Amino acid sequence: MRKWLIAIILIALIAGGGYVAYESGLLTAAGLGSAATATPGSNELVAQGAPVGLVESAAIRAAAGSVVADARVVPVQSAGLSLSTGGIVKEILVGEGEEVAEGDVILRLDTAQQRVAVARAQADLQRAQARLQQAISGPRTAEIENAQAALDAATARYERLATAQLPGNIAEAEAALAASQASLAKVLEGPSEEQLIAARAELADAQAELSRRQSAYNEIRWRPDIGATSQSANLQRATIAFEAAQARLADLQSGPSQADVASASAQVRRSRAQLDALKAAMPQELVEAAANVRASQAQLDLLLAGTREEEIAAAEADVAAATAALQQALVSLSEAELRAPFTGTVAELLINVGEQGTPNTPIARLADLSTWQVETEDLTELDIVGVNERTPVTLTFDAIPDLEIAGRVKYVKPLGQDNRGDIVYVVVIEPAQQDRRLLWNMTAVAELEVN
Repeated sequence: MRKWLIAIILIALIAGGGYVAYESGLLTAAGLGSAATATPGSNELVAQGAPVGLVESAAIRAAAGSVVADARVVPVQSAGLSLSTGGIVKEILVGEGEEVAEGDVILRLDTAQQRVAVARAQADLQRAQARLQQAISGPRTAEIENAQAALDAATARYERLATAQLPGNIAEAEAALAASQASLAKVLEGPSEEQLIAARAELADAQAELSRRQSAYNEIRWRPDIGATSQSANLQRATIAFEAAQARLADLQSGPSQADVASASAQVRRSRAQLDALKAAMPQELVEAAANVRASQAQLDLLLAGTREEEIAAAEADVAAATAALQQALVSLSEAELRAPFTGTVAELLINVGEQGTPNTPIARLADLSTWQVETEDLTELDIVGVNERTPVTLTFDAIPDLEIAGRVKYVKPLGQDNRGDIVYVVVIEPAQQDRRLLWNMTAVAELEVN
């Protein structure tokens, strides 16, 4: 409305001035015609099909070398604040109009559940860390000694019961089984390298002895009584010894025979059957004592083996998971507080103590009220053409008639908005000075000196 009043006043002033000049003879009809044709851009606007009233207003402002727009005062920095979580508002620490520093708490939700979650997460982390330390440290000396003592006690009890029930029989059967198992293992293992070396040496000695006896025999072989001589008897003994050594080496080299393996296996089965029969005859108390010995031995072996790498890795993973859970609980606790993202003044609070806060819904408005800027509201697409970041501006304020501030266009928001059929653009103006009397959303008139 103010814009059209200014346009009408300008038209009236121009018309009145022209009439006075014409009546005084200072302005001829030809001069009026040339002045009419000198208005820059009016013909182009009509040719583009712009409304006649809008063309006339633009022509008048262009003739005057300025554009007048309604504007309002806004802070340079402001923000609508919200919480990412919902809950009941427990306390509001700052009132409207009070200043806060960056990071100050403005309000806080009821955090009973969040604090319980943090305490639980801390306990879980401590438990996981203790398990990890236990896994890394391994069994304590006292634990190993205790396990050894338990095994000794179980063994002593078993031996006492076994001696009382079947003196010596079970021990003998166990020894026989161990001996037969050792024999089977030896058969399956085959000859050792030492045995093969000894057999080869024995064969070589027998062969040498046979050659020596053969030479002695050959020296008297022409005699008719050769068979009764000592040389003939020695040759026979050397031949038998050679063949025996040769057979032993071949036997060792061929490995155990199926008969040897079968015989050794059968002996193991007989020894085990005898031991099982003896144990089957034991009373239940002795069976339990034997089971206790095995369990105690297994527990001692487990402690002596130490912690496996897989168990340590699993404990480390538990610590990492517990740490992440604690961090998440702390984040949830911090999200129940609304903090100031920058230093400024709480301009508006949209919630009260005891009310339910909704996630991501603005509940407070914060602004830095120390630095103002001015934003236009009704500059149309015809007005904005000559405006750029270097355009000087004169600002006046309805509420402060004696205040006039020079300024400069800071920037033009590039996206136009539809305002009742007109496309209008927001121009942000930076005043050359600040005034403590200015308040948020005060109305202003911005006169832009366009080319």
